[in-house]
Amino acid sequence: MQKISITVDVEQDCPPMLDSMHGIEEGLPDLLKLFREERIRATFFSTGRVAELYPDRMKRVVDEGHELGCHGYLHERFDHLSREKAEDAINRATEILGEFDNIVSFRAPNFKFPSEYIKILANNGYKVDSSLACYKPHFRKNITSNGKIVRVPVSITSSVLRLPVPIVLPLLSYITNPVLFVHPWEFVDLSNYKIRFDCKFNTGTRALNNLKNIIEYFRLKGYEFITLKNFAKNPQ
Repeated sequence: MQKISITVDVEQDCPPMLDSMHGIEEGLPDLLKLFREERIRATFFSTGRVAELYPDRMKRVVDEGHELGCHGYLHERFDHLSREKAEDAINRATEILGEFDNIVSFRAPNFKFPSEYIKILANNGYKVDSSLACYKPHFRKNITSNGKIVRVPVSITSSVLRLPVPIVLPLLSYITNPVLFVHPWEFVDLSNYKIRFDCKFNTGTRALNNLKNIIEYFRLKGYEFITLKNFAKNPQ
C-alpha cells in the first residue's frame, strides 16, 4: 500500500514578510477541523515561539492525535547560524515543545539545514529530519538514513497545492509516497496583503477546499495517511 504524509509548518504568517499570527488564530482551527472530518493524522512542525504564545493550540494538536514536531525556535535560518547558536535554538525549542509531546521529528525553516548539524538532532533524541525538498536545486536522494536520523524530504512546494485542482491532481499522481506540506496562514485570505504573489494567491477557503480534494483523491486511490515518525519505523 502506498502512503502519504501531510505535514504542517506552524509559524508566523508568511515569514519573514509578515509577523502577524492570523494563521495560528484562524487558519489552524480550520485545518484541524478538516483533518478531524477526514479522519487523518498529520505532523505539525511548530516553532518554539508559537508554542509559547499559543499553548492551547499545541495541546489541541496533540489531543486530536497528531504528531508534534520542531520547526526551530524563531523560524531562524539554520544555514545562517553558527553551530553554537543552532544548538541553542534546537535545544530551546525542543524543551518547549516537549511539554506537549515526545518530539522526534524536525524540519528546518526554508529547508535549509547544514548536514553537519544532524548530530545536534541525534543528541536531542530526534529520529526524523524533513529539512530536504525534492524540488530544491542539487537534491539527489529520497528517503535516506543518516546514522540515527531518517531523512524524509518533502515532495512538492506548498503553493503548488493551491493551483486549480484539475492541474494539481495530475501532478501529484506521479509522486510515489508523497510528503506534502502546508502552512496555517495559507488558509487565511491574504490576497490583499503586500507580499509575494506565490504566498497569497488562492489563500483562504480556496486553499482549504483544495486540500480537502487532495485528501479525498488519495483516499480513493487507497493511500495510507501516516505521520512522519512512522517513516522512521518503516522508511521504505
